[in-house]
Amino acid sequence: MPQLGADMSAGRLLRWRKQVGDRVQRGDIIAVVETEKADIEVEVFTTGVIERFVVQPGQKVPVGTVLAIIREEGKPPGAPISAPTPTPVPPVGLPVSPMPAVAPPPAPVAPPAAEIAGRRIRISPAARKLAADLGIELASLSGTGPAGRITMEDVQRAEKFRRAPEAALDRSARMRQAIAAAMARSKREIPHYYLSTTIDMSRSMTWLTQGNLKRSVEDRLISGVLLLKAVALALREVPELNSLWKDGAAIRSADIHVGAAISLRGGGLVAPALHHTDRQSLDDLMKNFRDLVQRARAGSLRSSELGDPTITVTNLGEEGPDSAFGIIYPPQVALVGFGRIAERPLVADSKVVARRALTATLSADHRVSDGHRGGLFLAAVNRKLQEPEKL
Repeated sequence: MPQLGADMSAGRLLRWRKQVGDRVQRGDIIAVVETEKADIEVEVFTTGVIERFVVQPGQKVPVGTVLAIIREEGKPPGAPISAPTPTPVPPVGLPVSPMPAVAPPPAPVAPPAAEIAGRRIRISPAARKLAADLGIELASLSGTGPAGRITMEDVQRAEKFRRAPEAALDRSARMRQAIAAAMARSKREIPHYYLSTTIDMSRSMTWLTQGNLKRSVEDRLISGVLLLKAVALALREVPELNSLWKDGAAIRSADIHVGAAISLRGGGLVAPALHHTDRQSLDDLMKNFRDLVQRARAGSLRSSELGDPTITVTNLGEEGPDSAFGIIYPPQVALVGFGRIAERPLVADSKVVARRALTATLSADHRVSDGHRGGLFLAAVNRKLQEPEKL
């Protein structure tokens, strides 16, 4: 069970996307897990063959619990793992030291059909067990398998339908509690310092407007994409802000994965990663950002997108406040906030003029950097936005 954020201690396995015996490659979606914030698609971080599912759909297990055994290519099978194990183990995707498994004991054989209220029920043994575990009456199920046989997917669909109304309300409340717990932990453990600067956005906005005239409506850029790219490039100059605090030390990240804060329609927010933000063109970044927003609000994010951010950017939009001072999301060590772009009085050529500008803020961890380095970072962001054609 991967840890999809600092506020996650456990997750519920909703369904497997693969079968025992399937060959999987790095990046394949193997399962869907329910967290306090969303249903997340779990990716595989190795290549091999699925030997065994240790955790079954419907089970809620702690972070670090082994979900499945994958025999990596060229490795022999070996010893079994009991399910589920409460002892913390490496999350899915990290090498699990030689723990080859023998074939699991055969599942109890159930009769292929049963008589319930005069109706013949055809159901697979695994689906029968899952229905019993979830407390679902067999008579309430409709089978979509051969000859009307009830499958695992039929049971999972019925459970999801049954829980849908209460789940929507519960998840909103649970998400708010999870966010509150993570932010309380952040303020308690991280010695924050805060900086802000005003950035003249006139050149960027003029360049953006002129460039969008040459693009189709679907391909037009928004100012937020320029901000994301500017932050990513500035991190190359002040790399200590692109770190994660783990085991009492800052570990500098080799890659820049900017987490973009996205508000959800039902309330709350998530901040999934735009991978390798500094290497993407503005057009690619716009396309990927749009896709990320759509999938975040549809509840179809991937585990790597929630687990990989190395810094978070929050932008409350054109209708937002003039400035936003955020709270760092552990284990990250910095968060950048952007206020709305609006006309403000600025001094240019010894004259007070009206310019489109915004306030950029930095919340940073004093264990990793100081005000001098934070100031250099904001200055770098400013410089990047004065040359939008180079982003």
